[in-house]
Amino acid sequence: MNLENLISDIRKHGDRKKAELLKRYFKTGPGEYAEGDIFIGIKVPALRAIAKKYRYLSFNDTLTLLKSDIHEERFVALLLLMHKYRCADAGWQKKIYKAYLAHTKYINNWDLVDVSAKHVVGGFLMDKDRTPVHELAHSASLWERRIAVLATFYFIGHGDFDDALKISEILINDRHDLIHKAVGWMLREVGKKDMDIEEKFLKKYCAIMPRTMLRYAIERFPGTKRMAYLRAKMV
Repeated sequence: MNLENLISDIRKHGDRKKAELLKRYFKTGPGEYAEGDIFIGIKVPALRAIAKKYRYLSFNDTLTLLKSDIHEERFVALLLLMHKYRCADAGWQKKIYKAYLAHTKYINNWDLVDVSAKHVVGGFLMDKDRTPVHELAHSASLWERRIAVLATFYFIGHGDFDDALKISEILINDRHDLIHKAVGWMLREVGKKDMDIEEKFLKKYCAIMPRTMLRYAIERFPGTKRMAYLRAKMV
């Protein structure tokens, strides 16, 4: 199974009406965060099925697919990279991680980041120096900043919260709503593991963090506690 066959399989699943909906949903209009991105209208389950079928596509062909103009093809490429990463030895995992970070210009929407960053970036850095995640958090690129946030989900899943909290501090005044949502989600995940740690952070920052970030962070709190944090934000 080669790259030509894979692309043919992807494109035969395209749906023009679905594509128009996806273009609006993922903000591809003039001045929007994904301006000019091309969708052909394929649902995620179908993309996952295609990726499973072509899971043995070569590494080089996978990187070629990641450079595609078509959003769904980049999504499949990231699914393939994750599969390769999970099956790889330490040497190949490092190669895949480096390739991922070298191609972030193509990982340029929230769904592409969210499906891959935790596993490839977070997974690789779990037992290593986390400096690259902090560098991504300071990036001028919206998508690299989101990669930083999503990478910490791997650490959080293993009970390691330090980097998540430090990155939340770095991004507390970020200008973009997609980062507000991602950081709030990250804090909520911390709270699932240790509510006291999340609340300690919130008590320090709830009055200054963006409202969307706060709402995501406290989404699972009881109603009275949630309202108390929202009132603190209004002060």
